[in-house]
Amino acid sequence: MKVLLISANALKVPYPVYPLGLDYVAGALGSGYNVKTVDVNDFASPAGLTEAIRDFSPDFAGVSIRNIDNTDTINSRDFLGEYQNLVHRIRENSRALVILGGSGFTIFPREFMRALDADYGIVGEGEKLPLLLQALENNGNVQSLPGIITKETTDIIYEPWGKEIKRCFSPESSPVKFYLARGGMLNLQTKRGCPFRCSYCTYPHIEGRRMRFFPPREVAREARKLQDAGAGYIFITDSAFNADYDHSLEVAQSFLEAGISIPWGGFFAPTVPPGGYYKKLALAGLSHVEFGTESLSAAILKNLQKPFAAEDVFAAHDQALAAGIHIAHYFLFGGPGESAATLRETLDNVEKISRSVFFFFCGIRIYPHTALYEIALREGQITARQNLLQPVFYRSPAITDREIMQKVESSAAGRFNWIIGAGENKALKVLPKLYERGFTGPLWEHLIS
Repeated sequence: MKVLLISANALKVPYPVYPLGLDYVAGALGSGYNVKTVDVNDFASPAGLTEAIRDFSPDFAGVSIRNIDNTDTINSRDFLGEYQNLVHRIRENSRALVILGGSGFTIFPREFMRALDADYGIVGEGEKLPLLLQALENNGNVQSLPGIITKETTDIIYEPWGKEIKRCFSPESSPVKFYLARGGMLNLQTKRGCPFRCSYCTYPHIEGRRMRFFPPREVAREARKLQDAGAGYIFITDSAFNADYDHSLEVAQSFLEAGISIPWGGFFAPTVPPGGYYKKLALAGLSHVEFGTESLSAAILKNLQKPFAAEDVFAAHDQALAAGIHIAHYFLFGGPGESAATLRETLDNVEKISRSVFFFFCGIRIYPHTALYEIALREGQITARQNLLQPVFYRSPAITDREIMQKVESSAAGRFNWIIGAGENKALKVLPKLYERGFTGPLWEHLIS
């Protein structure tokens, strides 16, 4: 049976993201199927994708939906229309059954099933795909499979994958060349699951709250494959690489033993690290840390259910900076309890942080299965029947978006390392030119004056 796996994410700002999830789905399928992976970014025009679908003539088409929208209140846009066009193209050029999956789909499974008129969907991890295909081939009961849904499914079972997880990375058959030519960034995962309870975050719903660690030496072997394939930079996609300090240090040590010589980075929680933590990671090649700081107001950090205080952020930043690592902090304004006073507190505290890039976002996207959703529901900002597939952002009753933007823009005036919103204009002006010159990695460190 022929299985076509399609990465539907066409978002390239600030840089394109390699479709790591499809490598794991291909690994789960193994040699029992004729598998082909394609990426919409790999085609200069829709005609190229049409030809690929016709030539392969798949029996099943698995569509991975990563991004629902660009999560930007300033220049908000969703991608539903693009996904509808993609499914229509599959229908027109093959007889394949359409199966949806991916992190974005897992957040809105019913909505995407209806909007895209798909045949089946997989919530959670894509390793469940072989179970669905086997049931279809053997006329089995699809409805009894955890995480497998149809348009008629009423009760969805969200259950983390508890069996083997195997990545199939093949430079010859994956869309790796596209990403090597545009920043040279390839992705890696060291664990699944997130133990934190941040009020707005979907990671625990998608992957579960219990961390499932990949053996450090296995992670290092995968990193070496990426390096040998030509990657110039590795981005670790864990919700927070340092959610477990011991495991992350073991991964770094395994990188050293495996001869990983290219730089790498990832998302980190700005919690107080053990002594020498970032220096040890830097010795193993860590070059970029992206902190999910969100606020530097004590009240807002509590409301967002963050596992750290402002003092912890300063401690984590200082240790990473002392290790010679490039640092970025991400902020989310306008959440529950945000006011002119809490915003001022955060902006004043930002001034205490040196040598960093700051990404500021106004308004927090509301997703189901989060504490923020329940807050918005209680406050009447949304209704239980409301379709949130179209971007909806939480609005603090104490301060307007316009007031937030005015205050942040005033503080950011003349500073290139203060990026408001998705930073599309600045990123589009700077990054492509640097990539054309052979630079690799996220490159936001070049915004630091």
